[in-house]
Amino acid sequence: MKIRSALIVGASGLIGGYCLRAILDDPAYTEVTVLVRKPIPITHIKLKAIVTDFSDLEQVLAPVSARDIFCCLGTTINKSGSQKAFRKIDLDLVLSVAGIMKRRGAEQFLVISSMGAARDAKAFYSRTKGEMELDLRGIGYDCLRILRPSLLLGKRPEFRLGERIGGMLAPLITPLMLGKLKRYAPVQAESVAYFMVKVAKDEPSMGVHIYESDLLR
Repeated sequence: MKIRSALIVGASGLIGGYCLRAILDDPAYTEVTVLVRKPIPITHIKLKAIVTDFSDLEQVLAPVSARDIFCCLGTTINKSGSQKAFRKIDLDLVLSVAGIMKRRGAEQFLVISSMGAARDAKAFYSRTKGEMELDLRGIGYDCLRILRPSLLLGKRPEFRLGERIGGMLAPLITPLMLGKLKRYAPVQAESVAYFMVKVAKDEPSMGVHIYESDLLR
């Protein structure tokens, strides 16, 4: 079994929280570092938590060494307050972490994007995600894995109207979404996280790999 180390950015979020639990339970990983804005209520012999405001990532990440980087950052325009603030988290912060850790020897970068991500998309959210994907390709990781989930289901600490409505409707509409429609069905955040950890261990792992939502269940 290949021994691995991991860094999770966004471990206090919906997917990031499940991702952390999966890695802590996985014997393939001997250590995991998480960057969080507030302390997390988890202790484990393999876990090192770094509380930061993300203002000086070069200094914060200077002592961190990890083979696999799990980027689970994500917000909404409503929560961030503006399109500019949204881009700072979902684009600029993602690229900063990716660049710094690549220079520190990381081999693999896994990131949560979104269904419909495209640099020429009409929707600002999808366009930003598409820009992020393309810019990540330019950083030069040995392996880049991009996950594009549809509407995420799961219990968040904060209220999101769209996801709450989606969660209520999911049991009714999902059985009807067959064939080409299946890819648009809501997906459980826990399933996405465990898929993310599973594919991180796939070999060979060279190149860019994109996983659409229907694969993440």
